[in-house]
Amino acid sequence: MTPDPLAVVVWTVIAFFSGSLMFSLWLGRLALGRDIREVGDGNPGSTNVLRAGGLRLGLLAFLLDYIKGIVPVAIARYGFGIYGFALLPVCFAAMLGHAYSPWVGFRGGKAAAVTMGVWTAITLWEAPTLAGLTLGVWFSLLASSGWAMMFTLGCLTAYYAITQPDPETLALIAGTIALIGWKYRADLTQPPVFRSWVLRRLAR
Repeated sequence: MTPDPLAVVVWTVIAFFSGSLMFSLWLGRLALGRDIREVGDGNPGSTNVLRAGGLRLGLLAFLLDYIKGIVPVAIARYGFGIYGFALLPVCFAAMLGHAYSPWVGFRGGKAAAVTMGVWTAITLWEAPTLAGLTLGVWFSLLASSGWAMMFTLGCLTAYYAITQPDPETLALIAGTIALIGWKYRADLTQPPVFRSWVLRRLAR
């Protein structure tokens, strides 16, 4: 059965609105009384809530951003039968909603948490588990978070190219790489650099 085009449009709009909700920014204002964009790299995301408010508040911010990616995509897929290429606009809308949120003048965050939420809705535990494990490894090795994200997405690409090389999944990966790469473009203009502890080990 072909997905209803009107349902695709409606859920694409809902997904963008869901993704655009700047929970991390609002949580920083409510709980800390400050604009988290004044912290760290200026990104209105959960990492700067973590820097400003500690682990518990940072985890709450991450969870809220993560959920806003899961909910619209999961409902569209499992509740309204939107699947395949028809689901891609819903997925990308949730990511773009956070990356270019109208609530902050279309200058949103880097969309990492909401993107993981979208992938969870599509693959359940599989993609977030693989991404979480590989991201931990790359973050421990590389000084640049942008390059850590790119190498993680490279691992995800290799995994799905081997195990599930269907066009829809590969298109979702390509779109994810394009968006995350653009949002981390400042990091990617510099070559990847190992962390100091890795350099010390290599020097021995």
